[in-house]
Amino acid sequence: MARKDTAADAANPGRLKQIALTYKMTRRADKKIGLVLAAVGIVTLGVFLAIGFLIGHPIYLGILGFLLAFLAMAIVFGRRAERAAFGQMEGQPGAAAAVLDNVGRGWTTTPAVAMNRSQDVVHRAVGKAGIVLVAEGNPNRVKGLLAAEKKKMNRIVADVPVHDIIVGTGEGQVELKKVRTTMLKLPRVLTGPQVTATNDRLRAMGDLMSNMPMPKGPMPKGMKLPKGGPKAR
Repeated sequence: MARKDTAADAANPGRLKQIALTYKMTRRADKKIGLVLAAVGIVTLGVFLAIGFLIGHPIYLGILGFLLAFLAMAIVFGRRAERAAFGQMEGQPGAAAAVLDNVGRGWTTTPAVAMNRSQDVVHRAVGKAGIVLVAEGNPNRVKGLLAAEKKKMNRIVADVPVHDIIVGTGEGQVELKKVRTTMLKLPRVLTGPQVTATNDRLRAMGDLMSNMPMPKGPMPKGMKLPKGGPKAR
């Protein structure tokens, strides 16, 4: 029992420090966060106190109002902190990969399964909705990357649906902050064992490609690589 109390006491400073860091990060992007939280807390508490005085139970309604005010402040803080975080990540390389890491349970993500010299990149997530390819970069260039990756997926797992998302604010694109919601809205068509089997096949194909032996020494003159073989980088 004493060990559990000690562990809880040790964890509390860590949580408080994390909240403080989150608040500082949010305040850099949202200067009014402090005023907004104070207004939410005061208004919520004030409403319940007023109701309490009207019905003759100011203490009970005051306690309830205090708890609900704290809850309302926490909800507002969480939403504005999330919005600030997405605002800072918007347009940054690898932002979509960070979002995929927090999609939730049941999804297996693999960052940067395809990339070009311009640092346009495609990430992959596998879940009960099938395979989701998330591309970030120049919209015109990533279309080619997506097409090539979808063709590869159709060869490896032809029986699994493949969805694609281009991160951006243009027509036909999905904003970074809406990527997670968009993925979670996809219809679930695979069972748990099918998801596991799909991940195993993709992982085996990746291991096969990475472990493929390459001949040592210079390539003989006139010799050409077979179609579909490894390309020079």
